[in-house]
Amino acid sequence: MNIDVSHLRLDRKNPRLVDSDGSMTEEQIIAGLYNTEALDELLYSMATNGYMNIEPLVVCLEESNEQFVVIEGNRRLAAIMLFRDKKLSEKVEAAGCPKINIPNIDRKNLDSLSRVSVHHVKERADAREFIGFKHINGPAKWDSYAKAKFAAEWHENNKLSLDDIASKIGDRHDTVKRMVTAIYILKQADKGGIYSISDRMNEKFNFSHFYTAISRTDYMNYLGIGKSWAGLKPNLKLVPEDKLECLGFVLVWMFGSKEKGKKPLVRTQNPDIKRLGEVLENKNALRILRSEENLDEAHMATKSSEDNLYDSLRNAQRHLAIAATNLDGYDGKDSGLLRMAKNVANAAKAIVKQLKGLRRESGKDKDVS
Repeated sequence: MNIDVSHLRLDRKNPRLVDSDGSMTEEQIIAGLYNTEALDELLYSMATNGYMNIEPLVVCLEESNEQFVVIEGNRRLAAIMLFRDKKLSEKVEAAGCPKINIPNIDRKNLDSLSRVSVHHVKERADAREFIGFKHINGPAKWDSYAKAKFAAEWHENNKLSLDDIASKIGDRHDTVKRMVTAIYILKQADKGGIYSISDRMNEKFNFSHFYTAISRTDYMNYLGIGKSWAGLKPNLKLVPEDKLECLGFVLVWMFGSKEKGKKPLVRTQNPDIKRLGEVLENKNALRILRSEENLDEAHMATKSSEDNLYDSLRNAQRHLAIAATNLDGYDGKDSGLLRMAKNVANAAKAIVKQLKGLRRESGKDKDVS
């Protein structure tokens, strides 16, 4: 059926909204969608082509105010609302969104935004299989956090096992289990006052870092999760009480903290997730990490002196090779470069001399020249 857009409301429970607690205003919802979902591309498409009334929005009736809540198609509704209310973009910007550029739209295309086709379901649960397939493993994939929130809500409200959910959406790799487990651990941290993802330092929430980490043995051991995280009935207290402080450390190292003024130590999933996990298993390295808050220094403590020496020399060799390729661009005027090169050469000679001495002492190289 077709319905007037004025009867539609955005979904405050939209899984795409990272920081939503269900009480966001529509301006805050649009700001959240604009910051994470590239709404500008959709705006330009609608300005050029009008509304393509091909796939209906999925709606359910909200009894409290007799409005239809859009549970599938919030990006489209947000774009329509921005076109229809010229002052809305200012309110959205005030709610935490960068400047929104609303493209010019002609009367014909604007008129196409007044009514849209919808598919009405009695309850959210009636549309979960369709939405789950479409956005988790289907043609319009959400980011990992949105997928996890949706699957966790499905699991809790419909009393379906995670195996059943995985089967319905075509997941054959236990990804849903890992993601839902990560959601429950984050909920536990939030409810326990340990850490809230709204305190993360970066706007983007790299949820995949966390659900990848908790599948590693080193993180499981540090957090006391054991091997049961992949069970079919994860609960809200997967991390033991005596390990909650450890959970707080991991989340701050991974995502940073605005309140504490700390930047995340994990910059990329590979190799930083692996490096942090190796630090968690080494008492000395972990002590360095907690005191210095430097993942590079802490990780060095997980290796032997010989391994660190090898890595350092290999890196020096690689950078010197790069420097050599840039000699053609040197005009000889900057004497500082020559002094720097001499210092590097002297350091290299000292290292070679010491290595030769150590070889002689070990009896491995009696005739080192």
